[in-house]
Amino acid sequence: MTERTLDELGPVDFLVVEFPAGQQYFTGEGVMELVKLHDAGIIRIMDVLILQKAEDGTVMAQELSDLPELGELEGIEEQLAQTLAEEDVLHLAAAMDPGSIAAALVYENVWAAPFASAMRRAGGQLIANGRIPIQAIAAAVEADMAREAQGD
Repeated sequence: MTERTLDELGPVDFLVVEFPAGQQYFTGEGVMELVKLHDAGIIRIMDVLILQKAEDGTVMAQELSDLPELGELEGIEEQLAQTLAEEDVLHLAAAMDPGSIAAALVYENVWAAPFASAMRRAGGQLIANGRIPIQAIAAAVEADMAREAQGD
């Protein structure tokens, strides 16, 4: 936070994407899309960890700086805030299946920063937020379509 104050910060989210054993098809496409979002100013990447969970349950965490080849992420690595601690790694890895690899991402929603700042200046406080998984939306749409097909 060198250029902006905490009051100017947008909402900060995290996500963890797991790649199960045998289903790890890394092409670099995801990294390219993430960099596009960052470069466009839609998000600011604050932290990235690569987690590996062995079959015996042990967890290895790597920061971007630990990776031998960063490619598109090289410019972003220098700007990271390193927000995830060891206890966060253990908590996130608990949801992983043995043999899987996961990417944990902490990011600021830069697009929402002006709105968030205005709400804070007006005395507002965030009391709830959430995210609806795409699987839940797909299931709801399918259920609606099935009801319509039945004439309900």
